[in-house]
Amino acid sequence: MSLTFYWAPRSTAGLTEIVLEELGVRHERVQLEVGKSTQSPDYLKINPNGKVPCLVHDGTVIWESAAITMYLGETFGVEKKLYPAQGPQRGEAMKWIVWTNVTLGDAINRFTRNVMDWFPADERNAKAGESAKKDIADCLRVLDDALKGKQYLLGGDYTLADTHLHGIVGWMQMLKIDLAPFPQVQAWGQRCSARPAFAKVMGGSQ
Repeated sequence: MSLTFYWAPRSTAGLTEIVLEELGVRHERVQLEVGKSTQSPDYLKINPNGKVPCLVHDGTVIWESAAITMYLGETFGVEKKLYPAQGPQRGEAMKWIVWTNVTLGDAINRFTRNVMDWFPADERNAKAGESAKKDIADCLRVLDDALKGKQYLLGGDYTLADTHLHGIVGWMQMLKIDLAPFPQVQAWGQRCSARPAFAKVMGGSQ
């Protein structure tokens, strides 16, 4: 088996890194630099989007972190009890993974672009930033309600759906988004952060 993981520090590839660590899958790592080597002709032949993460498994290229998480879960995670077998529970896991990238991810991207000084001042809009912040709070309320009475997203057992969503919630904390109004999310996040795979990856990235 050949499995190559293309990643860059301080990017959403960190989420895939934790997924791979949870699964204990042997793989080759290729480090890139966002905006530089991710735009190189050689890498663009692999991923024409010029972004990370990207996975190449036995010659098949997979990009988009949500697709990668679901693929790794289906391929390596079922026997390890980290991803549901085919059926309704898998649909539940897929729902949360895609929701992370699409619904929550859109709000986070709009918030980041409009309030952080990473972008030129003439591209920022305070009103749009506040609107995005409200949308994030709405998403967190949905998540908080869904976690009531549960240890993890699918119930009592941790899965890669938790890995995936927790990676983005951790990014939100770096953006100083207040989780205090959402006690279920906070408690769930603490449980996810206590996972050895998370501690290993985050410890190595410091």
